[in-house]
Amino acid sequence: MAIDIQKEKTVGQVEQRVVYESGNEMAAYAAHQINYHIMGYFPISPSTEVAQFLDLMKANGEHDIKLIPSDGEHSSAGICYGASTAGGRVFNATSANGYMYMLEQMPVQSGTRFPMVMNLVCRSVSGPLNIHGDHSDLYYALNTGWPILMCRDPQAVYDMNIMAIKLAEDPEVRLPVMVASDGYFTSHQKRRVHTFANREDVQKFVGEQPPAGFAHTLDRNNPITVGPYMNEPDFINNCYQQSEAMYKAEAVFERIAGEYAQLTGRHYGMLDTYRMEDAEVAVFLMNSASEIIKDVVDDLRKQGIKAGSIAPNMIRPFPQKQIAEALKNVKAITVGDRADSYGAHGGNMVNEIKAALFTHGNHTTKVISRIYGLGGKEFYAEDGHHLFQLAIDAVEKDKVEVAFDYYGHSAGDLEHTQERVLKPLNFDKLKTGLITVTRNEETGKLAVRIPPLRSLTKKPKRIAPGHGACPGCGIFSGLELFFKGIEGDIVTLFHTGCAMVVTTGYPYSSHKATYIHNLFQNGAATLSGVVEMFWERKRRGELDNLGLQDDFTFVMVTGDGGMDIGMGPAIGAALRNHKMIIVEYDNEGYMNTGAQLSYSTPIGHRTSTSNLGEVQQGKVFHHKDTAQIMAATNIPYVFTGSEAYPQDLVKKAAKAQYYAQNEGLVYGKILIACPLNWITPDDVGTEVVDAAVSSCFFPLYEVEHGQTNITYNPEDKNKRVPIEDWLKKMGKTRHLLKPQNAAALESFREEIERRWQRLLAKHENPYL
Repeated sequence: MAIDIQKEKTVGQVEQRVVYESGNEMAAYAAHQINYHIMGYFPISPSTEVAQFLDLMKANGEHDIKLIPSDGEHSSAGICYGASTAGGRVFNATSANGYMYMLEQMPVQSGTRFPMVMNLVCRSVSGPLNIHGDHSDLYYALNTGWPILMCRDPQAVYDMNIMAIKLAEDPEVRLPVMVASDGYFTSHQKRRVHTFANREDVQKFVGEQPPAGFAHTLDRNNPITVGPYMNEPDFINNCYQQSEAMYKAEAVFERIAGEYAQLTGRHYGMLDTYRMEDAEVAVFLMNSASEIIKDVVDDLRKQGIKAGSIAPNMIRPFPQKQIAEALKNVKAITVGDRADSYGAHGGNMVNEIKAALFTHGNHTTKVISRIYGLGGKEFYAEDGHHLFQLAIDAVEKDKVEVAFDYYGHSAGDLEHTQERVLKPLNFDKLKTGLITVTRNEETGKLAVRIPPLRSLTKKPKRIAPGHGACPGCGIFSGLELFFKGIEGDIVTLFHTGCAMVVTTGYPYSSHKATYIHNLFQNGAATLSGVVEMFWERKRRGELDNLGLQDDFTFVMVTGDGGMDIGMGPAIGAALRNHKMIIVEYDNEGYMNTGAQLSYSTPIGHRTSTSNLGEVQQGKVFHHKDTAQIMAATNIPYVFTGSEAYPQDLVKKAAKAQYYAQNEGLVYGKILIACPLNWITPDDVGTEVVDAAVSSCFFPLYEVEHGQTNITYNPEDKNKRVPIEDWLKKMGKTRHLLKPQNAAALESFREEIERRWQRLLAKHENPYL
């Protein structure tokens, strides 16, 4: 790769040190040096590490940032907005659909002119689901009113984060600022980075906060109204002022970049141009790919071709004048967009470059548009040569033969259809008649009779064994046991999570029945739409020709924190009482993104965002009781279950199916083991969850028409064990048994006992 030796030298005025870190680490490191007041966050790959690194530093007392784990990105954006109105410095990081979920908050923040800094670690926006890097999320940010800084490598991530807060708080700007880097390229690749050696130098550069004259909601002598209702004349005036501030951000950024260059020896102009002084053909790329293309420029120069490259360091405001100046003598340029603006004959960048050329009177430079690198597709020097060849061909032929196209794709064969690998489930074998459910007409309660479990093995598995779960994962043993109690055909919807990711790696699927995926937060609403469409089409007689002799059972599977971000839609579905089952596999964390804390994580438990250190020992607040929350919606049936008690779980599944087909929504919660992140051997999952039940941490009960029934009481059987017997089985909790954590352990023990006694009272009293 081409290296600017002068840029690598530390010729600044402040003491610096060299580290070898990734982009995510440098975003966190810059934030900790700035020492923000608040970070509201929610885990989503590939940005999750930013919060993880900050939490690890927090556990060791290295910064004072208050890290607030939210229940979803929409909430995290609200936390950040509220914090910014209160006058402090605010930080966040997100990616892809997480950014989309918070999108409606973005123009609110910029329109009311409250500064903050957010790192967008760029990733594909689904569907279908893809977690790798492109710019499809970034392009949604273009119209939100946030200045956007671009980062081609971890060095730029560090530098831009430090400049971003100074830009955001400048009195001429006063806007929230986004720092964009490429997911899994810049975010995870380790590179040599020069940093300020002393935090004091960083804080001196960014200045005091809040700057003089900034109004905020905590000034009792100057009360303000934030976000008032505005009629037309006032609103357009507000937008005009915001627009003016955005354009002023260009000059302010250049001034800040100049100051930063004096301190560090590293300068960032609006454009990063490489060998453009006499270039006749050029390529425009953003972020990580813009470094690779420099090698191609050097190769072409050796061949006598006057090649150059352009990459922006800022795309809002768009450097229109600078681009027009850089291209005034260029005969042809290929613009690579890492996202498509569907139907616009090119991505956002190519169309803005065309506008820049037209606006500044350049009607001769030929412009070629190519969409590349979607879904994290790698970009190599060979690809760069191809993009240059397009420009070279346009010059030689004096025309652009194909102005817009994709590059690096396979168009596919419209005549080809995928072959089924798994045969559909045999409906007759699924309806064995071995389980009977009868209803007591006087009490309204259900009675379930199940045969010996071995006789249920004749029922085929709903999920094929070819999934990619970790060894010892309890998800599929728990789900399959639950499905043994379900007769007949099902339609399942899976929230994003481990169970979804490891079973549907395209072009294969482990699911033998119809399967749907929707985003992390909206599964319950989606499945409720499927349910109501089924019943309405059935009412109209439109499904008669499908030979449906019995009704489907509709099941939503959630877990990995899905009942945090998805709690609102789940409650909405419960209040509407759709005929469906929500079953949660509770692994006590966001395991699919790297074991971050969830609201289901118990107090004191170690996760990657509730680390152990000198000033922090695991999660600092108690876990959410989702079963009780859902019971409060007055749905017909709620239950908890465990694979350690298989007969109990199968009976509850049979009840769940009856209620879901005849009365309304059912919610079930199954505790499952996660050996990888609980830090346990792969073969002891059942033993660990059994201890959780026997310690009364995870009691087994059901709430049927509002009446609680404990289905297994370890005290009655003289089998209750101390909570320590459960905690010592997991590496993530052994620290709680140390003397210095006695207070946290006692708080945990008291909360377990309080919830258990309350459950006993409900068991005894049908009105509780």
